[in-house]
Amino acid sequence: MTSTAIIAGAGALPATLIAAMPEKPLVAALDGFAPTGLTPDITFRVERLVPFLNHLLDQGVTQVCFAGAVQRPNLDPSLFDPLTAQMVPRLIAAMQAGDDATLREVLTIFEEFDLKILSATDLAPNLTPAAGLISGKITASDEADATRAAAIVNALGAVDVGQGAVVQARLCLAVETITGTDAMLAQTGLIPQHLRPKTTKGLYYKAPKPNQDLRVDLPTIGLQTLELVAKAGLGGIAFQSGGVILLDQTAMIERARELCLFLWSRPPAQP
Repeated sequence: MTSTAIIAGAGALPATLIAAMPEKPLVAALDGFAPTGLTPDITFRVERLVPFLNHLLDQGVTQVCFAGAVQRPNLDPSLFDPLTAQMVPRLIAAMQAGDDATLREVLTIFEEFDLKILSATDLAPNLTPAAGLISGKITASDEADATRAAAIVNALGAVDVGQGAVVQARLCLAVETITGTDAMLAQTGLIPQHLRPKTTKGLYYKAPKPNQDLRVDLPTIGLQTLELVAKAGLGGIAFQSGGVILLDQTAMIERARELCLFLWSRPPAQP
């Protein structure tokens, strides 16, 4: 029995997190969002949330960490158990209020079962790099683009839209919406060259939303992001230090150097 459970979503973060932990946790994955490189101990559905939470308690779990990407699941009314069905109005109201409200409600429900919520950085602090230039070089134009992008992400995050933006010569080329980072960067690469400034390559910027609960949904950057940034013709990636997880940092630094991209962990105190 273990006291910690990872509530896993899709992607490499759950496996990366578990590799950094001294003791193997119980791994529970939301049905339809299996993590990469990891076999869950339990697969659960939202419609059976109360039985799932009771099972965690029966297994001796006292704390949980949410890691990995999930989207709003399609709910099957025929699968609800009586106790979970009583929570449906709460969940629907939260979903209508946005992703942040949905996450807050989910956390509240877990805490009502006396489960402590841990962040990925509680379990593996080194996943979020300290402030500083990690790879490559930045120019005054890059600094200006990052400042502009940070302001855009802050404004969009305040209305629960996204966590990223692409800026070139202070011109916003794209923002992250429900389709996610990969789609945004792919779309950036399709922008005709005559519409893009030629004075700087521009950058992709990532940061948490204002007032976001950093115990869940912490923004994540990985090797796939680097490749898409290069294909989009950008100069590098800037992100808020302490608020963004960098997956496989050693491999990312090496690949960034090969692609001639910068990786910049930007202090959050800057506007």
